[in-house]
Amino acid sequence: MTTSVNNNDFVTIRLAGQLCGIPVLTVHDVLSSQKITKIPLAPGYVAGVLNLRGRIVTAINLRKRLGLPEADSSGENMSVVVEHNGEPYSLLIDDIGDVLSLPEEAYERNPVTLDACWQEVSGGIYRLEKELLVILDVQKLLNYGADQAAAA
Repeated sequence: MTTSVNNNDFVTIRLAGQLCGIPVLTVHDVLSSQKITKIPLAPGYVAGVLNLRGRIVTAINLRKRLGLPEADSSGENMSVVVEHNGEPYSLLIDDIGDVLSLPEEAYERNPVTLDACWQEVSGGIYRLEKELLVILDVQKLLNYGADQAAAA
């Protein structure tokens, strides 16, 4: 007898030591270090823009966006390209991992003990064998400026 298990697939990334997952269907590209052009007067978390096959892509520094400390090393930045409201965004990350396929039944809501910076942008978690996988909600992550403008 076989049981049908619905799985969710995530591209895993590392950011300030935390393992995070982005739903695989929202990821368009994974990029190695790119030339980023700074934008005057842009919010601090906007690293600039880059050219991806003729498209202008806004680069978001996720460490700054989440209020995390800057990376120690000056190593190559990697990024994951996602789309939000029809526009591409490059999310600057520390490292890219594997694609994980996890059963829906193992999905949990954010625990109250989850750090506030992750609570704000997480859609939930998975408890893996050795660590916590925080599932990033791309909508929450990129609606930051709109939420602030609405509150003003």
